[in-house]
Amino acid sequence: MNRFPFFLFVLFIGILHYSCTREEFTPNSEMRLEFTADTLTFDTVFTAIGSVTKKLTVKNPDKHTVSISKISLAGKSVTPFRLNINGLTTNEDFDVRIPGGDSIFIFVEVTIDPTGENMRMVVQDSIVFNLNNNIQDVNLIAFGEDCHLLNGEILKSQVWNNDKPYLIYNSVLVDSLETLTITEGCRIHFHEGSSMFVEGTMKAKGTIDAPIKFLGDRLEESYADVPGQWGASRILDNGGIYVYGGLHFSEGSVDNSIDWAIIKNAEKGIQVDSLGASSNPVLTITNSRIENMTLNCLDARTTYFKAANTVFANSGSITVALQFGGEYEFNHCTIANYFSFGTRREPALVLNNYFGYKKKIYSFDFNAVFGNCIVSGTNADEVYIDKGGEGTFNAELKNCLLKSDFYSDNDFENTLINKDPRFIDAFKNNFAIDSLSPAKDMGHPEIARLFPFDLNNRSRLEDTGPDMGAYEWVSDSKKEE
Repeated sequence: MNRFPFFLFVLFIGILHYSCTREEFTPNSEMRLEFTADTLTFDTVFTAIGSVTKKLTVKNPDKHTVSISKISLAGKSVTPFRLNINGLTTNEDFDVRIPGGDSIFIFVEVTIDPTGENMRMVVQDSIVFNLNNNIQDVNLIAFGEDCHLLNGEILKSQVWNNDKPYLIYNSVLVDSLETLTITEGCRIHFHEGSSMFVEGTMKAKGTIDAPIKFLGDRLEESYADVPGQWGASRILDNGGIYVYGGLHFSEGSVDNSIDWAIIKNAEKGIQVDSLGASSNPVLTITNSRIENMTLNCLDARTTYFKAANTVFANSGSITVALQFGGEYEFNHCTIANYFSFGTRREPALVLNNYFGYKKKIYSFDFNAVFGNCIVSGTNADEVYIDKGGEGTFNAELKNCLLKSDFYSDNDFENTLINKDPRFIDAFKNNFAIDSLSPAKDMGHPEIARLFPFDLNNRSRLEDTGPDMGAYEWVSDSKKEE
């Protein structure tokens, strides 16, 4: 007798019996699911713009399979939240099975409708789970804020007022011969990959009490000091990546000014391209902080640029790069690099008057003046002078503190070499100096008279002498006045 067909027959009957056996579910009405969080919080979401995606893990702690009768949003059709339940985009699903000891994932997003009101909003909902008539839920809370949304727009002359924040998607361009005026207290937020390009003119005028802020659109506290959140880039033909400035002033842009502003957390803070047809600075920046950049805080190229009472701090590459010649003036500035988001090799300050291309040197005239400035950081040498070609190179440093092992005390006028400036806390972006700083009272009085108040709006002219850098040391008794 041929037993092989009989064996196949028995195997087939066994498989059929197994496949028809009903999966064993636990009917326990006390059975409870486990969640990675009892509340998912979204803080803060701009209205009309989708949030980040948050993940909720739902675990079955029992050894038997469970069948969740229903998973849904309590708010149903009126909710601003959206779910993806175990790979299915829906706000409601039935008979969702989880094997014993296994888990499923639920992804949550939220979009808050604009109200037209300048106020912070709170919206709430919950994800409801019905397992064996046992109801559990996970709370959803989102804080929303109304905003002006600009999506890839070309801007004509206009004024931005501080009625509600501005949110920039896909970059914006201030057109040539047009002027964008930004008033005190404005907050401009940029989505990932977005910049502001200026071919015309930008005038940003804040105050010490209401500075203008240029930031990313991730408003969670954990992103408060994370670099690289915004700024446009493009892929080159050779496969490289060209990164634009978060604020990018193109060739031909003229008469730009930024006063009392905070610019932070971009790929590259400010880029100023070649000088247009103007005898005025392409950009003048005063009383401002440019900090926490993946690359440069300032990338200036063959241009005319002025800065005073300003901090350029913490970047993954050169903090202030003055390249391919140009005219530059820095007074009472602090250039400091204590970048903590990775290693870096480049110095905080680079002065350069040429570039090489296909074995040929192209040189330009370079003139720079630094008065009462501090240049410091974690590298042994934070200043690099790179001159070549036939272009002139003049760098005048007066009453500055430089961290550098390369230059002697005789290279620059009344300049301190390789001294610790004794910042209060450089790794927390506090670049005020303490009472024992060698920069204290060492600034040039004539320069200080041109800039009599520091970045905290305190007088430089009321003690023994002005200090180097953007901040004047003031005694505790004076601070209380």
